[in-house]
Amino acid sequence: MANIARIPITNVYAGGDYTGRILVGKAQKPMNVLLDTGSSALALDAKKYKPSPAGGDKTTDLAQTDSYGDGSSWTGAVITTELTVGTGSTSVELSGGNAAIAYTASSDMFGETDGILGLAYAPLDDAFTMPSDTWKEQYSAVQVRSGKQGEIKPYLTQLADAGTVSDKISFVTRRSFIHAGGGNEKDPLNQGVMVVGGGEESKDLYTGNFQTVKVLADDCYNTNLKAVIVGSADPIAARLKGPKGMPSNSIVDSGTNSLNLGPQMLKAMLSKFSASQQALLSTSIDGKLVSSADLKLSDWPTLTFILQGDVGDVSLKVVPSDYWQVNTEKVGAAMVAITKGDPGLAILGLPIMNGYFTIFDGEADGGRGVIKFATRAN
Repeated sequence: MANIARIPITNVYAGGDYTGRILVGKAQKPMNVLLDTGSSALALDAKKYKPSPAGGDKTTDLAQTDSYGDGSSWTGAVITTELTVGTGSTSVELSGGNAAIAYTASSDMFGETDGILGLAYAPLDDAFTMPSDTWKEQYSAVQVRSGKQGEIKPYLTQLADAGTVSDKISFVTRRSFIHAGGGNEKDPLNQGVMVVGGGEESKDLYTGNFQTVKVLADDCYNTNLKAVIVGSADPIAARLKGPKGMPSNSIVDSGTNSLNLGPQMLKAMLSKFSASQQALLSTSIDGKLVSSADLKLSDWPTLTFILQGDVGDVSLKVVPSDYWQVNTEKVGAAMVAITKGDPGLAILGLPIMNGYFTIFDGEADGGRGVIKFATRAN
C-alpha cells in the first residue's frame, strides 16, 4: 500500500471553493483543480492541457458532458493518462487514469482553475461511446448525449481498485468565501488540507471522536437531514423525501460554499431569528454585502443540523462565524453563507465542514460509504 498523500488546498481560485494541485501526464504538468464531492468526473480545461500521445496520453472513443447546480457546464474527450497527487515519498500515482479534456465549457465553468476533480461515485461519471476518436472529432454536447451511455471509473475508485490507496478523501477547510485583507493565498484562513486515501491516522488535524453520518446512496454523498435547530428553539423537521430523481433529501458537498436550503426550510429557519437579524440575513441572501460592524456575532445563534447516523442521530453545529463570513470581497464587509435552493433538498456545503475534519469514506458500509466528522484541530 502506497503512502497516504497530504496536499495543501486553497479557496482563492474558485470564489471560495477549494482547489488543489494534481500532476497530469508523464511530464507531470501541475493542474489546479476544484475539489468536488458532489460530482465524479475529472475534467481538465483544454486551454490548459492538451493530450500528448508522445507523452503517454491515450485518446479514446468516449466523451463526457456535465452540468452543475450553478448552471456551469462542459463537454470533452476522455483520455487515459498518468495522475499524481503529492510529491516525493508521499505521492500517490495512478497509471491509466480517466480524465476528460473539456474542449467546450461555459464561461463560468473553470474561472482561474484548471479543471474539476469529482470525488463522488461511479453513477455520476457518465461516459458516452462515440463513432470515432473524441479528441479529434470534438462532438457537441447534444451529439455526445446521443451516444451509447455507460460509466467510467472515477479517480478515487481507480486508485482503490489498483490497490494504491483506500477510496477515501479528507478535508480541513476554514472558510466559505475568500478572506480579504490577509494576503490572499498566503492567508492561513484561505488555506486547508486534503488527505488522499486516509483520514483517521491524521491525528494532528482533529481532536476527540468522530461522528459518523450514514450515506443513503452511492451517487453523491447522499444523507438524510432530519431537522435543523436555530439556537435553543424547537427543531425544524426536514421533509422526509428529496426532489424527484434524488435518492435522499440532502447531500454533503465540498464543491458548494453555502448551506443551500429549500424555500420551506429557509423560511422556517429565518422565523427563529430576531427581527433585526432577519433583516440582515434577507439582505445578504439576496446577494448584497452587509457591514461587519452591523454584526455582533456573539448575539447570533448556533445552527445545529441533525442527520441520520450510522448509529443514532448525528448533531453537527455551525457557529455564527462559519455561516457569516466577515471580511469577504473587501475588508469590513460580510456575507452570509446561506442560499435558497430547490424544494426538499439541502446541499450542505463548506459551512458544515469548516468546523470539522471531514472524511468522505467511499469504502465503508459495503461500498455505500459514510461521512465522518471530528472537531478540527486548529
